[in-house]
Amino acid sequence: MNKGSVTILGSGSALPTYQNSPSGQIVSLCDKSFLIDCGEGVQITMRQMGVHTSRLYSVFISHLHGDHCFGLIGLISTLGMLHRTQPLHIYAHADLEKLMKPWLDYYCQGLSFEVIFHAINPRKQEVIFEDRTLTVETIPLTHSVPTCGFLFTERHRERIMSGDFVVVSQRRYAYCSDTRYSTKTADLIKGVDVLYHESTYTEEHIARCQPTMHSTAKQAAQTAQDALAKKLIIGHFSARVDDHEQFLKEAQEVFPNTIIAKERETFEI
Repeated sequence: MNKGSVTILGSGSALPTYQNSPSGQIVSLCDKSFLIDCGEGVQITMRQMGVHTSRLYSVFISHLHGDHCFGLIGLISTLGMLHRTQPLHIYAHADLEKLMKPWLDYYCQGLSFEVIFHAINPRKQEVIFEDRTLTVETIPLTHSVPTCGFLFTERHRERIMSGDFVVVSQRRYAYCSDTRYSTKTADLIKGVDVLYHESTYTEEHIARCQPTMHSTAKQAAQTAQDALAKKLIIGHFSARVDDHEQFLKEAQEVFPNTIIAKERETFEI
């Protein structure tokens, strides 16, 4: 079985800090690498870590807040300077293509590769990418703008005694970006192997969750428990809290197998 992993490129929220950059991570499954979200500075971290951008298969953008997509135009420009030739597929809300087209026309003329946008409906649960090895499905979330997470499901063909092949689902990774806590989320990701869930606040700041439509670490842990997840990774930390151990402690009280999304670290799926 090929190794599966998630590499954290940024695990902060909207305001960058000395500890955290805005959101971004690389998911590697079935010998393919996918970028989820692309906040400012993501490509710098990728370069510093030696991530091979030539192997980047597709980009998935959860929503159009700047801390999740401001780094995309810079990444595309860099890929052009590196003489990428294979198309770059970007899955996002339809408005992203409208917003980026003037920037691409102005800053990225003469690219050596094609940028192909795939409009998705963040409010609908549906498969947006699939091949013979895996599928990617949207996870509708509740935020101040249309937002979705992404569920990666590895597919494996097994021969049964009759000689026929059946497709068996194997590893599953769920990315739940900015969202207010909802019991519905757990139902959409039941039995997931690894769950990344935003935990912008600690319980001390729970009053901010309703107006900003974010979650606490405890609420992220509750989602993991209800989903029967095997492992929880928490991130998207507010700049209001310097000590990330507070997030971890609150989450582990509900879901012990919780870890912090430390930037520049890779976790096995």
